Amino acid sequence: MKLLIPVASGLEQITKRQLFSLGYEKAPAENGRIELDGEWSDVARLNVLLRSGERVLILLARFTATTFDELYEGVYNIPWENYLSANSKILMDGKSVQSTLAAIKVSGGVAKKAIIRRLADKLSMGQRTFSETGARSIVGISVFKDEVSVTLDTSGDGLHKRGYRSLAYSAPLKETLASALVDSTFYNPDRDIEKPFADLFCGSGTLPIEAAMKALKIAPGLHRDFDFVHWACAPKGLLERAKQEAKDLENRAAKPVIFASDISENAISIAKYHAKRAGVENNIRFSVSDARSFTSELKYGVLLSNPPYGERLSEEKDVQKLMQALGKTFRALPDWNAYILTSLPDFERYFGKRADKKKKLFNANLVCGFYSYFGKPPKENDKK
Repeated sequence: MKLLIPVASGLEQITKRQLFSLGYEKAPAENGRIELDGEWSDVARLNVLLRSGERVLILLARFTATTFDELYEGVYNIPWENYLSANSKILMDGKSVQSTLAAIKVSGGVAKKAIIRRLADKLSMGQRTFSETGARSIVGISVFKDEVSVTLDTSGDGLHKRGYRSLAYSAPLKETLASALVDSTFYNPDRDIEKPFADLFCGSGTLPIEAAMKALKIAPGLHRDFDFVHWACAPKGLLERAKQEAKDLENRAAKPVIFASDISENAISIAKYHAKRAGVENNIRFSVSDARSFTSELKYGVLLSNPPYGERLSEEKDVQKLMQALGKTFRALPDWNAYILTSLPDFERYFGKRADKKKKLFNANLVCGFYSYFGKPPKENDKK
């Protein structure tokens, strides 16, 4: 099968490196999706093990369509009877970019009629209505420059829903984005030097939890369900084997040094609860403290934070002052690396230093900058 992994803009290379580490060497990215060849066993493995991809889709067809008739014909020609049952609960999803078929809701309706007609012709001997009381099947209709891609979503709920985050807190990062940010840093517990990790604005705990899960090699999809498991077309036992592989890869003996702090006592309480649900509560050192007071005698650490943005003008001024203070905190840690995700305009000016590297990312549809600052590299005698 052809599999597609939707990826948030700017994170394609991070996800490709994750795929490479899982054994998928040929995985080109285009239009925000990574494509690879796979089997049902790969569907299960990717859903369980992939940290920053958004979903795992089966690509059923690609064809050109500029009219609803062409769309209907292209969708009808797909062998839906090989994937769906007569009682499948069919949900439609889609988008259209630079295409003649711009009304995506109407296109979704046309596509669903074609699916129902095909199933009626192949499965039900003339039946034209279906109960849709069975397993959920999300069909995607994506039209880009008049090329239609038809997909079947094997994940169901997005892969960012790991299952550990259940309590609400202001403006949380998606788990997939948080994991990608961790992988964008020099934090790599497998290296000879195990660098400490710190998030000084941890909020509900997503960044330090994802860092701990990486250090302990805990698979993100280990404790959740996926839509494909409930399909008659999917071989049985695949999810159990993928989860067993994930458990075999775990390194529960790892002892990462992870600091998570926030000025809000409520935030730390929530973060601790989420860490417990994720199984990493004993691997993170939580504290209620001001980011401006952070110090460490440990060397070569990684500071990764998503500070408050200050979307209102009065709040923005407070955030500007906070970033000035954070810059001073970082400069007192000369051999640490710092990574900041923020939408604050002119962040570098307030931080007091031009970033060594920066890229544009999106957090909840908000344009942000991801700023990387590199400290002094380890000396040779520190590597031993």
